[in-house]
Amino acid sequence: MTTHVLPDLTARAVRAAHTRTPAPACPCAPGGATLSDRPDGTVVRHADTVAKAHAPHTNPTDLTARLETAARLPGILLPPLDPRPVHLHDRQVTFWPYGAPVDPDDPDAAPWEAAATLLARLHRTPAPTALPPMRGPLKAARAISRLREAVGGHPAVAPVLHAWSLLPAWARAEAPQPDTNTLCHGDLHLGQLVRHPAPDGPWLLIDVDDLGAGVPGWDLARPAAWYACGLLPPDEWARFLAAYRAADGPAVPSDGDPWPALDVPARALTVQTAALAIAKAVAAGRPLDEVEVAVVDACDRMGSVPPELTPGSAK
Repeated sequence: MTTHVLPDLTARAVRAAHTRTPAPACPCAPGGATLSDRPDGTVVRHADTVAKAHAPHTNPTDLTARLETAARLPGILLPPLDPRPVHLHDRQVTFWPYGAPVDPDDPDAAPWEAAATLLARLHRTPAPTALPPMRGPLKAARAISRLREAVGGHPAVAPVLHAWSLLPAWARAEAPQPDTNTLCHGDLHLGQLVRHPAPDGPWLLIDVDDLGAGVPGWDLARPAAWYACGLLPPDEWARFLAAYRAADGPAVPSDGDPWPALDVPARALTVQTAALAIAKAVAAGRPLDEVEVAVVDACDRMGSVPPELTPGSAK
């Protein structure tokens, strides 16, 4: 449970906000707004300041390296208010300016081109030597562990685990990633973009928890997987891919078939999504919904076709 963190985290957010804008001038209501309260992160907002309590056991040295990287790339990543985390209970806490998120009720306005362009710029930036590996494969492996621990004989489990077993070791976080020089976000989806300054400033990437050196195709893998599963319309995928290539993104060739570079990461993200979906559905005592069934079906299809490995990929 994370609720015991909320009162003190809210108080820290209020204090930080009033440091930037003293209380008499702060356009604030009492307390603050809870933006997210999950085991892997609790986020609250007060006026134009956001405070985030990161997951328990977050390594403060790694987090500081990620914060310092964000501070050095203000046109790509939302910079923290302070690149040094503070300790609160058993959590590392960071402070950020508020940015306006993507509107989930207006899918036609989804900023696919902006996301792709920001990723390309991020990927063209050499990863700092002190930065740890990108955590995408580790998160996928943790999703599989959660599936194995929480779910018994559910019929959807077998195809997911089989698809997982066919992935190369690096994609299962069992070996180093074949790219150790490219700076990657590690968990790209539309919820990781905000406009700053709000409400109509430029789009920036947020959430540095998984930032690190790794395979840049991982950052394109979620929209690629959605497209392959029939969950992202072809025109939106085409817009995203074209914008990434136009910005000289290095994850895929400048033209031709992008799939050899994306197949393994897209499969891994599909498996991760399916594993979490099954675990959540079982915990809630409900059947899989239509989207969740589509992702599990994709895992089943993947089990009959070996993944494409790009040259130099670790098996």
